[in-house]
Amino acid sequence: MLVNALIVVVTVVLMELFSIAAHKYVMHGFGWGWHRSHHEPRTGWFEKNDLYALVFAGIAIALIFYGTRGAHPLEWIGAGMTAYGFLYFVAHDGLVHRRWPFTWVPRRGYLKRLYQAHRMHHAVEGKDGAVSFGFLYAPPVAELKRRLHVLHQGAPRRPGRDAATGRPDAPASSADAR
Repeated sequence: MLVNALIVVVTVVLMELFSIAAHKYVMHGFGWGWHRSHHEPRTGWFEKNDLYALVFAGIAIALIFYGTRGAHPLEWIGAGMTAYGFLYFVAHDGLVHRRWPFTWVPRRGYLKRLYQAHRMHHAVEGKDGAVSFGFLYAPPVAELKRRLHVLHQGAPRRPGRDAATGRPDAPASSADAR
């Protein structure tokens, strides 16, 4: 059972690494047609970008199905993908994008850094020039601000938005920007 638990944990870590690459090169590349909806104001409960979650859920279900029919350890890899999907739903869809019926903005620690990093990802318009492609890993905010500045020297950012929070122009001394 310890080996199976290790497979689940390693899969969660590998899914984050895979997701960083997929987000940067697929979603902000040839897959922009689905992902664009995520960078635009949502008009309903769902967005076209949610199709990515359905694809990965389908893969996880298939792995669990074949793993439980003798192709071990596929079921544990599928379970790790499912655990990653749950963490993504909680951190990304819930915390950052507020797709839950309640809101909470973290004021310190890892969750604040994750929140700020993803808001900086959305601080630019379009698919090019974004930073921070992880969903559970967030580089240091100061590094992301530096990269945004280098990438966009003189270029407009999303109008009226604070780069650190993604909110309407917040003063640099606000609690979210610190």
